[in-house]
Amino acid sequence: MSDRLNARFLTAFLHVPRVETSPKSQNKTMTTNKPRSVLREASHQIIAGGSAGLVEICLMHPLDVVKTRIFGFYKGILPPILAETPKRAVKFFTFEQYKKVLSLTSLSPGVALSAAGLGSGLTEAVIVNPFEVVKVSLQANRDSFTEQPSAFAQARRIIESDGYGLRGLNKGLTSTLGRHGVFNMIYFGFYFNVKDAIPANPDPTLEFLRKFAIGLTSGTISSIANIPFDVAKSRIQGPQPEPGAIKYRTCFQTMSLVYREEGFLALYKGLVPKIMRLGPGGGVMLLVYEYVSIWLQKNW
Repeated sequence: MSDRLNARFLTAFLHVPRVETSPKSQNKTMTTNKPRSVLREASHQIIAGGSAGLVEICLMHPLDVVKTRIFGFYKGILPPILAETPKRAVKFFTFEQYKKVLSLTSLSPGVALSAAGLGSGLTEAVIVNPFEVVKVSLQANRDSFTEQPSAFAQARRIIESDGYGLRGLNKGLTSTLGRHGVFNMIYFGFYFNVKDAIPANPDPTLEFLRKFAIGLTSGTISSIANIPFDVAKSRIQGPQPEPGAIKYRTCFQTMSLVYREEGFLALYKGLVPKIMRLGPGGGVMLLVYEYVSIWLQKNW
């Protein structure tokens, strides 16, 4: 039994699609079809995911500055590009890996896609949370610095004072796990399930709009579902109301406290600008990822 499972697992990762050809065209086919190695496939996923993040930042960054500036929409775009491009590469690459593994289980395709999204989000959260802690710390203490420290210097300070744990470099990890896990579970699960359920359109323009509309809806629903975790993360990682006293400790304790003290709507603070960014941005990323993946498969 285990031998058969191992064989299925290896087949899923190393399978080269078999193309039926006639003897006359066999030699031509062998020269035009590239073998799908694990390394090449992983490279496609990482490049396509990074491209999705890059394009999304370039298109949506002006929404982050339009409230404060009329001109210079792309001022300050380099740090988000450097941060978001590898993050999106991780998101899509890990989703594809979880999807591949879960295809070997008894889960239905729809559930497997959502589960792969959840796994992708949890993995992404573990990787990005230390960077989030450093970023929030730099922003929160900006006025107290005589000279702005680098991200690496601030990370060292956090480690020296509070360590690597949930009070130090991994502060707010449970909230970040919830934020990314819930978002990716709905984002990927909704998009691919709905896209498969709605027939494709033969017209390229209408097909593009069909996919974008599904992606936009997916990003919007995901943002609505995960924003309480985002609020909790901001409260835990940001400055506490009283210096020296920790008020916001854990994810669900923070959600409960915010609800009791400030009401239900406080858990959805910042929802509108988040939807304005991640709704269309979610559609852009999925489209770029798909089209870049197709181009890479054809040309590399």
